[in-house]
Amino acid sequence: MKIEVFLQVIANGLLTGGFYMSIAVGITLIFGVLNVIYFAYGESIMLGSYLSYFLLTLWGVDPLLSLPLAILMTSLLGAVVQKTLIKPVMKAPHLNQILLTFGIAVILQNIVLLAVGGDYVSITTSCSGTSLKIGPVRIGLVRFLEFLLSIGLTGGITLWLKYTDWGRAVRAVTQNEESAKLMGINVDRVYLITFVVGSALGGAAGVMISLMMYTFPLIGFNFVIKAFAIVILGGIGSIPGAVTGAMILGVTESLVSQYVRGGSGWAEGVSFMMIIAVLLIRPGGLFYAKES
Repeated sequence: MKIEVFLQVIANGLLTGGFYMSIAVGITLIFGVLNVIYFAYGESIMLGSYLSYFLLTLWGVDPLLSLPLAILMTSLLGAVVQKTLIKPVMKAPHLNQILLTFGIAVILQNIVLLAVGGDYVSITTSCSGTSLKIGPVRIGLVRFLEFLLSIGLTGGITLWLKYTDWGRAVRAVTQNEESAKLMGINVDRVYLITFVVGSALGGAAGVMISLMMYTFPLIGFNFVIKAFAIVILGGIGSIPGAVTGAMILGVTESLVSQYVRGGSGWAEGVSFMMIIAVLLIRPGGLFYAKES
């Protein structure tokens, strides 16, 4: 095993994990606070990616400049979906929630399919072919910027949860909804804000995806499965767990892709194998603490 190749594989995995982090944090917020299995989260990613593509191809807007618009668009969509569709099924069985959110995902996919077609589209920017060399490791500039952006978004969410009134309210509702109500916290408002913030992270992740790979109407489904795998691995509602799980999945996929025969195909199945393994060995996830 050449050490240079191994280091390159680890670096690629960490960069991929950094990207997965932005997806997983949004899911863990929604799942951890609302206790809703939101399969349509992937469509926030898909819409953010398409917005980035059309703003660049039609008006020449740099994808990084389209990031605020993607966040705004998916935030508004999240608010509408939560108020009109998710709120009525908050206390319903998880099967009802799954069927509803899966139906939302299918509807959004088909709307986009009818509007723009099913062709794969991609964008190229001035930094697409640029790379940085750090010792024996070569890192694409776009992927490095996306890694930094994911770190920034995750750090921002962590600070928001820790130091703002609404962030503390979110944490209170996550720990005990009834106690939060007794403390005067508007739980319905917390649910709405959490859903909006989670959806916004999905839109931001979509902009990053548009720079890395092809965009198409079903792209969100691939990533929402990975996001749930990360949430299950790290522990529901745990931001540190989401970060750790994202890094583990990214590095594992990179290692499998490089060192396993037919690895590129096997790498896509790593998230499913991870779900099975965690559910069998530690159902609560790595950051699960058993109540005393």
